[in-house]
Amino acid sequence: MSAGLSTIPAATAKPARRDSPGRRALRRFFRHRLAVFGLVVVVLFILAAVLAPWIAPYDPIATSWTRIRKPPSEAFLFGTDENGRDVLSRVLWGARASLAAGGLSVTAALVFGVPLGLLAGMAGGWVDALISRITDAMLSVPFLILAIALAAFLGPALENAMLAIAISATPIFIRLARGMALEAKSTEWVEAARSLGNPPWRLAVLHILPNIVPPLLVQATLAIAEAIIAEASLSFLGLGQQPPAPSWGSMLNAAQRFLTQAPWMAIYPGLAIFLVVLSFNLLGDGLRDALDPRARGR
Repeated sequence: MSAGLSTIPAATAKPARRDSPGRRALRRFFRHRLAVFGLVVVVLFILAAVLAPWIAPYDPIATSWTRIRKPPSEAFLFGTDENGRDVLSRVLWGARASLAAGGLSVTAALVFGVPLGLLAGMAGGWVDALISRITDAMLSVPFLILAIALAAFLGPALENAMLAIAISATPIFIRLARGMALEAKSTEWVEAARSLGNPPWRLAVLHILPNIVPPLLVQATLAIAEAIIAEASLSFLGLGQQPPAPSWGSMLNAAQRFLTQAPWMAIYPGLAIFLVVLSFNLLGDGLRDALDPRARGR
């Protein structure tokens, strides 16, 4: 009986299951410890922003003349500011403004920038020249300077600051999408799809766009970090979130007058900006390494 069993061909054994590219990318990402740290911190900040109405210990805009510039204590973990407002509550609510500015501004830049970049790369000719020259002109001005100029033109408000940041970030995605489209449309698989009669819009949406999503995702993650810095800078200058609504930038602006008497007013919003920007950058670096096509075999 054992001899007969030994003659069963090995070909009947079940073939080994191969990992999908997405699973390999996840495995590479979770081996990147700094990227995982960045992801955890980003998730914590998002949860803090969403749950701020329930976890903030005090009303972020309620003033009290009896607790002006109180140092950190059991009652006020981060201390109070020059108007007696709880700094912890304002940091939690300020996360809403910063993360909304980062996420919504970059989303808007993606929505407008990627189609324009694909159009320039696929159409060529005068369309490509027109879009490229406008993009180059906008990129010739530093990102933050352009955002400040646009916000000053539109007027001081968080919505106007987000619009200014979105306009300033759009050229980055136009150039990236255009370059990837020019590279992809000369490949054999796009040429094969064109030979089958696919129109340019179908080539761009169904064949080129899915293949440029990884670099766009990495760039979007890094752009969110820049957008958060831009929002804090605009609020610091009085062009973003308007008082008494909490914003990390406006909190730093108010704290600069009390650095020696109440340093905690600057430490905690500054630390929040540092942590969330660092975390988005670490997350972007991890995504870039995980989605690198040269690392597919690992």
